[in-house]
Amino acid sequence: MSTRHPDDEILLAYAAGTASHGTALLVATHITYCPLCRGKLQAMEQVGGALMEALEPAAVSAGARDRVMALLDGDPRLGTSDSRPPVTAVTGRTVLPRALREAAGSDADGLAWQPVLSGVDQVLIGKAVPGGERTRLMRIRAGRAVPRHTHRGSEMVCVIAGGFRDVLGHYGPGDVAVADDAVDHQPVADDDRDCICLAVTEAPVRLTGRFWRWLNPFVQF
Repeated sequence: MSTRHPDDEILLAYAAGTASHGTALLVATHITYCPLCRGKLQAMEQVGGALMEALEPAAVSAGARDRVMALLDGDPRLGTSDSRPPVTAVTGRTVLPRALREAAGSDADGLAWQPVLSGVDQVLIGKAVPGGERTRLMRIRAGRAVPRHTHRGSEMVCVIAGGFRDVLGHYGPGDVAVADDAVDHQPVADDDRDCICLAVTEAPVRLTGRFWRWLNPFVQF
């Protein structure tokens, strides 16, 4: 399974506000780069607004508006107003899209990267649910490979800077790669710079390489 964009079902869930936090953050990151998906979301939201206008108004409690506004303040979709791709030229620093920067607490160069495997670092975003969805920034050093693996659930990856290639193709900034248990791959970062990406996984991956598969009981990757 491979794509360069989230599918329409994911975009619709995002527009309706029913996507998980990690998925919403990934969509908000992707649409920073992608005018096509921004246009789709705008159309979906317009249709949703028209349907809401057709409904009979209902009475709400006095504090309902305040609660809704408080939720919106923490909604990663607010990052969609920042439509500029991350800037890496001149300074050499990786500036994250606004929604992602706010969720992570810093741009990429200011984060406390933690080594996971040789040549691969990560920063967890939010609390990891044991055996459940995990949202994290990944950094694959230039020219290095992630250990060969498959998936116990779906994985969505949005490239922020640099790029990587695997059996499904090459992915650059803004591209979304989707994999599931039918995909067994080994992403390799481009030779000229580190690859930084946002990854949302439903469950820990399963290492499949000749050596790495023996580490599955010990490595939660």
